[in-house]
Amino acid sequence: MIETPYLLFLGDAPDQLAAKVAQGIKDWRPEYAVGQLRLEGCKADMRIPDMTLAEAKAAGVKTVVIGVANRGGVISPAWKTVLVEALEEGFDLASGLHNLLRDEEDLAAVARATGRKLHDVRIPSVKYPIANGEKRRGKRLLAVGTDCSVGKMYTALCMEREMRDRGMKATFRATGQTGILITGDGVPLDAVIADFMAGSIEYLTPDNDDDHWDLIEGQGSLFHVSYSGVTMALIHGGQPDALILCHEPTRRHMRGLPGYPLPSLEAVRDMALTLARVANPACAVVGVSVNTQHMADAEAKACLAEVEARLGLPATDPFRYGAARLVDALASV
Repeated sequence: MIETPYLLFLGDAPDQLAAKVAQGIKDWRPEYAVGQLRLEGCKADMRIPDMTLAEAKAAGVKTVVIGVANRGGVISPAWKTVLVEALEEGFDLASGLHNLLRDEEDLAAVARATGRKLHDVRIPSVKYPIANGEKRRGKRLLAVGTDCSVGKMYTALCMEREMRDRGMKATFRATGQTGILITGDGVPLDAVIADFMAGSIEYLTPDNDDDHWDLIEGQGSLFHVSYSGVTMALIHGGQPDALILCHEPTRRHMRGLPGYPLPSLEAVRDMALTLARVANPACAVVGVSVNTQHMADAEAKACLAEVEARLGLPATDPFRYGAARLVDALASV
């Protein structure tokens, strides 16, 4: 178990989106997020107290969480200095990076010497099966996006909260490091060996009550040349009954790929539905989640109205305006 509360380490994050792990914890488990620690040049801000390690210790922090998800998931030398000091000051470390804490010998040596724990949440803890494609009881929803980091996790979490408030049976199923740190469970999908990725999602979403919904956290995008593989595994392993399209309309290009424009929502709808119906012929697209965080209220509402009219599907920003309309759409599935 990772001990709480947390100090969120933002390092030298170049923008707010790079600190999406910290943002997710702060938004969904604010009671865990006591403070943040930022290096010079950091352009992310969780709007919680900036703290030194000494101040965090006095505030009762137990674990320093690396709240940055940089491209490639690497631990820089500048970060290393702070992380070593954190261990020496008596904190555990937690990370969802591909660059594992335990593989950094200097960190591992200090952890051993101080009796502190290194938590790498991006390591599969289960021997997953190869997918068999057999139909499972219960219902499943998957969020699919025009790009990475457009709000797929937030959409599923918002829907789970709305459904539970209504007394519906719903479970958010985490498939990435942020979701795992928020819920304490899940599959670190992009760290699973390729042949077993779809099987890990079958494992994550087993047979359930007929009226129970698994809300599967989406990853990557079918149109993102770096990360499309995880999306395919989610689509076929999840066998979703319903898809929610997720979009961030102010993006100029795919995340990390300046030469690739974002696909249209129509293109994502058609491709995702075609692929989903390989495993579940009854799958349907039921709504659109639009991340309007960079828009003023009037602009956001105009954008949602345009998307809804164009696609003929309910469209909302579930974090900003609530997920009621997306949950209502599940009644037809």
